[in-house]
Amino acid sequence: MRESLFIKKNLSRWKQYQEEPTDDPDEMAERFVSVLDDLSYAKTFYSFSKVTRYINGLAAGIYHRIYQNRKEDVGRFQLFFKYELPLLFRRYHRLLLFTLSFFLLFCIIGAFSSAHDETFVRGVLGDEYVNMTERNIANHDPFGVYKDGNPLLMFFSIAYNNIQVAFYCYVGGIFLGIGSLYLLMRNGVMLGVFQYLFFTHGLGWKSILVIWIHGTLEISSIVIAGCAGIIMGKGILFPGTRKRIDSLRKAAKDGIKIMVTLVPIFIVAAFLESFVTRHTGMPLPLSLFILLGSLAFILGYFVFYPIYLHKKGYRLSAEGKVLTPFILSKQ
Repeated sequence: MRESLFIKKNLSRWKQYQEEPTDDPDEMAERFVSVLDDLSYAKTFYSFSKVTRYINGLAAGIYHRIYQNRKEDVGRFQLFFKYELPLLFRRYHRLLLFTLSFFLLFCIIGAFSSAHDETFVRGVLGDEYVNMTERNIANHDPFGVYKDGNPLLMFFSIAYNNIQVAFYCYVGGIFLGIGSLYLLMRNGVMLGVFQYLFFTHGLGWKSILVIWIHGTLEISSIVIAGCAGIIMGKGILFPGTRKRIDSLRKAAKDGIKIMVTLVPIFIVAAFLESFVTRHTGMPLPLSLFILLGSLAFILGYFVFYPIYLHKKGYRLSAEGKVLTPFILSKQ
C-alpha cells in the first residue's frame, strides 16, 4: 500500500483518537492495540517517514493515559526485576542459547586439546599455576589456593576482576560481536583446561563440589555478559527497519540492563569464593545445596520465569514497555 493511501485510509481515526480522548479503559486498550498495529505496519514499510513518528507519538500518548492514573502494584525497581528484565531475556533466549553453546564448545575443545597435548595445560594456565596446583595435590590439599590470603581482600579483588571481565565481554560486542566471542572462547578454553587438570588427578567430582560453589554463578554470569555483547553486535549487523545507529542504541541499552543485573550476582559469587569455597571439607549436602541452589536461581530467573511470563500473556513492546495481558487480550 502506498504511503499516501495508508494515511488517507487511517487519518480520520488517528485524529479522532488525538482530539477525542476517552477515559473508558476498554476503549483505550482497543485504541492502543489498533495504533500499535498501524505503527508496526508503518515501521515495516515507511520506517523513516514522518507518519511513523506521528503514529509513535500517538501510541505513546494513549499508553500514558492508560497508566498515568493507575496505581502500580509494584514500584519501578520491582517492576524492572519482576517483569521488564525477564521479558527482555525472553526476547533474547535464542541468542543466550547460542552464547552458551559457543562457550561449551570451547570448553570441550580446551579439555580435548589438553588430553592430546601435554604442553597445552601449561600453555593456557601457566607453569606457575600448574606447579602450585600439583604441589597442593601432593600435599593432599588440592584446593589450597582458595585458603590463601585475607578473605575480605580476596572478596574485593575477585568481585572487581569478575565485573571487569564481564564488562569487557559486553563492550567487545561493539566490534560486531567478535570481541565478545573471542573472550567467550578464551574463557571457555581456560575452563575446559582447568577442569581437565583436576580430572586427570582423580579429583573431578571433588572439584565440582568445591569450585562450582562459586563457579555456577560466576561462569553463568560471564556467559550472560557475553550474550549482552552479542546483542549489541547483532544490533549493528542486523538493524532491521531501524537506522543502524538507532538499532545500536537500542541493543546497547538492552545490554546495559542485563549488565546491571549481573553486578549483584558477581558480588555474591565473589563472597562465596572468598568466604565459603575455602571450606573444602564442608559436608556434601551443604555443598550440593549451595551449588544446586545457584543453578536453580540462574535457570529459574533467566530461563523458566521469562517463559512463564510469556505464556501468561506478558509482552515487551519495541520501546521496552511492559504490555500486560489486559492490553494484549484486546487484540
